[in-house]
Amino acid sequence: MNELDEQLRRRLTFAIISHPDSGKTTITEKLLLFGGAIHIAGAVKSGKTTRASVSDFMAMEKERGISISTSVMGFEYAGRKINILDTPGHADFSEDTYRGLSAVDSALLVIDSVKGVEERTRKLCEVCRMRHTPIATFMNKLDREGKDPIELLDETERELAIGVRPVTWPIGQGKSFKGVYDLVQKRLLLFFPGEVQRPSDIVTIRDLSDPLLEQKVGESLAAKLRDDVDLLSGVYPPFDAAEYLAGKATPVFFGSAINNFGIRELLDAMASLAPAPTPKHSEERVVQPGEDKFSGFVFKIHANMNPKHRDRVAFLRVCSGIFERNKTYYHVRSGKPFRTANPTAFMAQDSEIVNQAWPGDIVGIHDTGTFKIGDTVTEGESINFKGIPSFAPQIFRYIVNADPLKEKQYHKGLDQLAEEGVVQIFSKPHQPNVRVLGVVGQLQLEVLQYRMEHEYGAKCAYRPIDLSIAHWIASDDAKALKEFIDEHSRRVLVDIRGTNIFMSESSWQFERIKSNNSAIRFYSTSEMVEDRDP
Repeated sequence: MNELDEQLRRRLTFAIISHPDSGKTTITEKLLLFGGAIHIAGAVKSGKTTRASVSDFMAMEKERGISISTSVMGFEYAGRKINILDTPGHADFSEDTYRGLSAVDSALLVIDSVKGVEERTRKLCEVCRMRHTPIATFMNKLDREGKDPIELLDETERELAIGVRPVTWPIGQGKSFKGVYDLVQKRLLLFFPGEVQRPSDIVTIRDLSDPLLEQKVGESLAAKLRDDVDLLSGVYPPFDAAEYLAGKATPVFFGSAINNFGIRELLDAMASLAPAPTPKHSEERVVQPGEDKFSGFVFKIHANMNPKHRDRVAFLRVCSGIFERNKTYYHVRSGKPFRTANPTAFMAQDSEIVNQAWPGDIVGIHDTGTFKIGDTVTEGESINFKGIPSFAPQIFRYIVNADPLKEKQYHKGLDQLAEEGVVQIFSKPHQPNVRVLGVVGQLQLEVLQYRMEHEYGAKCAYRPIDLSIAHWIASDDAKALKEFIDEHSRRVLVDIRGTNIFMSESSWQFERIKSNNSAIRFYSTSEMVEDRDP
């Protein structure tokens, strides 16, 4: 086995996804804690805690206790190099999450056992299903009174259209929660709140009729566990790793992240089961991770990770070959050579310079404005990786400079945050000074104002606009496209890639104009994937 094959076998890159407030960022921290990457885990609560979450590095995240931007963290565990992406749970920042999912090979889904499957969970799993991304599931907050575990399994299978395969099973719930029974390794893990290490009381029970079970959990819970396991064995097939890797079934674990319970077992399972780097699709061909020549793509850009240095970092997923420090590569979009002197590996906002990176790794590249989201870097081949689109925004506003004395700072901040993907900024072809802001959710408007003021020293204000539906447009007939743009100039905007977008006031208006302009194609994403909505 050569070095590339060995490094491929070791790599494990996954995203943690969930509905807001399911405990996702807490689980991220506990995985880092058990992996030895940090020594103290800071709980993310109301934003009033004295110690903020390691993965939430932006000041606004720390104040509000929510994840706004995807964080990247890496550590070594059980012979594998693990890269974790902690994605935003809030729907207003879904684009950042979708882009993060393009850069991983598997996902860990966190479900709040009190609330069950929620709307955001469904959408995230749909994105994973489209890409056949393997999903492992952690049912969190078993230390609280919540939904019956059998009901949770049924709901997960029904709502997420994926087979469920319980690997551990809870004994009691809420105040009566005693721990979990490992259905695969036939052992009992007893729960003690706040335990940082692996549960100290692990009992092997091969046969559930063993009276030792009553001694450990009591007669009532022992009887219920036996009934539950009988029911599970009759309803659900045993866990099959091949089904998981194909994205058809999810192994399910139960625990309490805030109490550090069940996390070590989850991490052990991920380390042994989760896939190594997988092939990535480009427009030209499928790129295999074991290819000799390097290739990678930028899925995220973040300005001001260190406010003192006003830096700008492009996050690059290595897809094939070996990425080496100080080597000259090819930036496909610009057609120009590119060389980086100080590529970095991440621990949230902390980083260290790396000399080499392998498929599956996430590398931070100091960016002076060269990169845009979706850019490909190679050793010379012109390929363009797919699956990193911009989605049509749902809220639009005119955006104006609220402080004329800060014109330079205003435009710099707006340009950088647009390239970062925090928001989408559009211009009008015949009115270059008019800029239109597009976002998925209301909270993005607040984030933009906050970051403009605190990172760039500029203030912006919003004005209403009477357009609300966006579609990217294209045509094989250049003349027809020009005539359409001229005729509808008031409703045509241009994105930062220079692509035309048609704005409508209503669905009825859009359908009427679409039916009257058969030469024009309308798309709901910037990737030009044709809109097949009815």
